Amino acid sequence: MNCPGHILIYRDKLRSYRELPVRLGELGTVYRYERSGVMHGLLRVRGFTQDDAHIFCTPDQIEDEIVSCLEFAIDVLKTFGFDEYEAELSTWDGGKSGKYDGAPELWQLGENALKRAAERLKLKVTLMPDEAAFYGPKIDMKLLDALGRKWQLSTIQFDFNLPAKFGLEYVAEDGRKHQPLMVHRALYGSVERFFGILLEHYAGAFPVWLAPVQAVVMPITDRQLDYARGVHARLEQAGLRSHLDDRKEKVNLKIREAQIQKVPYMLVIGDREAQSGSVSVRHRKHGDLGAKPVDEFVKEVCKLVESKAVSENGLTT
Repeated sequence: MNCPGHILIYRDKLRSYRELPVRLGELGTVYRYERSGVMHGLLRVRGFTQDDAHIFCTPDQIEDEIVSCLEFAIDVLKTFGFDEYEAELSTWDGGKSGKYDGAPELWQLGENALKRAAERLKLKVTLMPDEAAFYGPKIDMKLLDALGRKWQLSTIQFDFNLPAKFGLEYVAEDGRKHQPLMVHRALYGSVERFFGILLEHYAGAFPVWLAPVQAVVMPITDRQLDYARGVHARLEQAGLRSHLDDRKEKVNLKIREAQIQKVPYMLVIGDREAQSGSVSVRHRKHGDLGAKPVDEFVKEVCKLVESKAVSENGLTT
């Protein structure tokens, strides 16, 4: 866990209320001994990376901080094309079981702040009584993938335990020392799991802005090789991830292999394209899109990349 490291950074000096909120984050590698029978590809592993962040703030700041965290989480999900998601608010049992840490007034403060933040964003939340962690209430964002499966990714978690255990303090306006509120925040959760979910959600056919290779340049013969190199260089100059397939193979084989690898665009170059300064564009789903001037193709793909379009629409013809 990364929490103690961030706590020690906070505790390195006495903080004033004027410095709060203090927000610390990192991509930290953590480990968990999962039994061999439950490990599952990228979705459940023994070593993984968390986009872990911790917020230290005053009670007056907590609601706005939670709203910002929820907005951040929702923006991340929507950017990657996850439009279906649910939020769950996990609360305690009112102290009946004795299994939860923290004073009742802290639990009430935390749960009310989470509820009000969700209401401000008009976020539908399912209440999960007696499902909180022993150290505080939380909101979990659970997305539905292309197969309708539910995955927990983003989480916003209060912690009443660690600030007390580590003796965290800040000097308030009244000149006295108070204990700050602490919130754990993760957006992807496990980066490996998030990537595994992305792979399955898109069945490997990433939208063009996410695709590892966005276009493959394919000269039909060696006569077009110099022109193909220029097209490849033009794509890279525009910031696109291009690959030049200059193997002495039939172009149909090159197209087939690019289709299997689910590359969004294949740019076939023959004598006619080399003479006219164009490329023959093929899309992995829509097939032949016809010939286009190189600069026009670059402009249209860059527009798709900049807008982070997630649809499978081809370029305009």
